[in-house]
Amino acid sequence: MRNPDFPYLPKDFIQTKEGLIFAVVSYQPQEGKVGCFLRYIPSGNGWKKVDTDQANQLLQQSHPQYYYHSIQFDTVFHAVAVNEITQHHRPEQRLQDILQLEPQDEIEQKLHNLIPILVRLGVDCNLLGLTGSMLINQQQEKSDIDLAVYGRAAFRKTRQAVQQALIERTIDKLNTSSMEDNFQRRAGELSFDEFSWHENRKFNKAVIDGCKFDIGMVSLVDELELDDKQYQKKGLLTIRTKVIDDNYAFDYPAIYEVDNALTPQVVSFTHTYVGQAKVGEEIEVSGTVECDVVTGRCRLIVGSTREAKSEYIKVCR
Repeated sequence: MRNPDFPYLPKDFIQTKEGLIFAVVSYQPQEGKVGCFLRYIPSGNGWKKVDTDQANQLLQQSHPQYYYHSIQFDTVFHAVAVNEITQHHRPEQRLQDILQLEPQDEIEQKLHNLIPILVRLGVDCNLLGLTGSMLINQQQEKSDIDLAVYGRAAFRKTRQAVQQALIERTIDKLNTSSMEDNFQRRAGELSFDEFSWHENRKFNKAVIDGCKFDIGMVSLVDELELDDKQYQKKGLLTIRTKVIDDNYAFDYPAIYEVDNALTPQVVSFTHTYVGQAKVGEEIEVSGTVECDVVTGRCRLIVGSTREAKSEYIKVCR
């Protein structure tokens, strides 16, 4: 499942000697470093989560070696040299560790309740992992369960299992309160009505015993088409266009082929817009134009920051 020469995958966490914990965001090395984004900083006996602005400010002021300007993508994110990594948190190992022990809190108990439901409906537990706060044992009473699913086929099967479990009512769809909480954290530029409509048809989120859980896809090595192109930013653009291919809509990043001559590809680096649109639907997209410096071919990027301010994908209803 992992490349032995570069065993780092999105949804993993890596930790440095300073106690900083970064979420891996790239499948391939960035000039020999692991492309990532700072998510947790030491606080008391544990860690606290930081947002994009806080993370950037902290690294620029105190740890500039991790603040990385990518020439390839003409953007800033974070990167850690492999020899600076003191701990590699792997979601698949963390999930197995928790399932082999008695639950230590209510959220772990809910995870123990959820996995057998998914397995009964055809999901291979060996292709699941546990990311987010539970990966580093920092879950709190209101934390979510964030599952990584390895491989496109396994993810498709897991979405189908979620849909079937909702029909059986062994799990629940997000209620107004859960959706509101999700909206406050992720909605960005969409209204609550727009956000809810899109979310309710994805089947990548649901509720187990009052706790929200989420599934996110991680590609297998043989599914990857590594990007060695160099891009240059060309400014903001808003378009209306039709989706002509949604095969990679749930990937990281999510990719939509669209009927637009200038930007025939829409790419989302934020989880909010994964699975957002289907083939044949007309969408409105606001994002940043990136052009391949060699071919001049352009694409429209949504999610230049985690919060994706002023950037969105929505179906024109």
